[in-house]
Amino acid sequence: MDITLTPKKTDGVERRIEVSVSPKDVAALEAKATRRYASQARLPGFRPGKAPTPVVKKRFAEAIRQETIEAVVREAYQVVLEREQLKVVAQPHIHHLHWHDGSAMTFELHLEVRPEVPLDRLSGFRVTKPSAAVTDADVEAQLDRMRDQRATWSPRDGKANPGDMVTVDLAAAGDDGTIPEGKEYRLVIGEGQAIAGVEELVLETAPGQTTERPVKWPDDFPDEASRGKTKMVRVTVKDVKSKDAPALDDAFARSVGDFDTVEALRTTVRADLERHARQDAESSVRAALMEQVIAANPFDLPPSWVNDVVGRYLEAYQVPKEEAEKFAEEFRPVAERQVRRDVVIELIAERQQFVPKEADVDERVQQLATERGVPAGQLYASLQKAGRLPALEREIMEERVFTWLLSQNTVEQAQ
Repeated sequence: MDITLTPKKTDGVERRIEVSVSPKDVAALEAKATRRYASQARLPGFRPGKAPTPVVKKRFAEAIRQETIEAVVREAYQVVLEREQLKVVAQPHIHHLHWHDGSAMTFELHLEVRPEVPLDRLSGFRVTKPSAAVTDADVEAQLDRMRDQRATWSPRDGKANPGDMVTVDLAAAGDDGTIPEGKEYRLVIGEGQAIAGVEELVLETAPGQTTERPVKWPDDFPDEASRGKTKMVRVTVKDVKSKDAPALDDAFARSVGDFDTVEALRTTVRADLERHARQDAESSVRAALMEQVIAANPFDLPPSWVNDVVGRYLEAYQVPKEEAEKFAEEFRPVAERQVRRDVVIELIAERQQFVPKEADVDERVQQLATERGVPAGQLYASLQKAGRLPALEREIMEERVFTWLLSQNTVEQAQ
């Protein structure tokens, strides 16, 4: 194909190339498209496939033109990839296409290419590992949370106190100052389920009573339109309930698991907290080290990679269409960090030959099966059916990468 390429943007991950395909090559592909239509055309007065070319071109002009454009762009694209040696990471985009009968076809090709990531510096970093110590207070707090989960709510008389659950009818005035009919809410006072001014109003109101007064909305309220505004609020308290948590005794320990005494429960809770604390400390070290690696090895990101991550989160969180643009804008920095992290991990794994093989995955499945007390084949089939094997492979790869990275850098223990 006789093709002329004029680079418009040659650096970074986004490339723009002006492409011009010779009239001869365009005409050849147009003729090919015309012949295809002529061989299949059924036109009045002509036997199938025998209609004259001028008639076919006139009858199917738009379809032939579209097919010709697609064929020219497709073949030209392959020439561009081979000639420029580009590693494209997303579907190309065509802009400013121009073509008239008998002329060259010109268009601008917009591409995203794989970034160059040298990773020149992977050592010499210093990170601090948080303490994984678990105190007696931590254990007691966890036991209190377990008691709260099994607490019951009992109705009582009188105004609510912090920690009580209230059922209220609540309404705030609109822009015209009119207070609409209230909606029913169930709130636990002191847990931030309502703004402070509304909670104060609830605390002042006894069951069966209604209180109405101005309330100022916080300056950092999520809804920007309401920030700092003062609105008339009406509250009707329907009922007040207090929490009754079970006593921390041997009976409670038996109710939550296979524990004969509360001390046995306390020992298990401490062990669980210590295990989670170690995991959190390890995750913190990994995150801190990766942040330094990424900062020391900057590289461009193809926008499509970031858009893919944002799109997956939009779907996972089921973000409404009207909120999608705002969500995408706010979430983009998070998506960019995630993509950079993934790119760095994958490149280190390739260079250090840490990419797991099938035998590595089988070994991990066997280990998990032993821990869970199930046959390895059964667990493998379950993971495969759920589509979890790639995640398991990724987990193995990340463990190897971070083990190596940590060996190349300094980890200090927090005092």
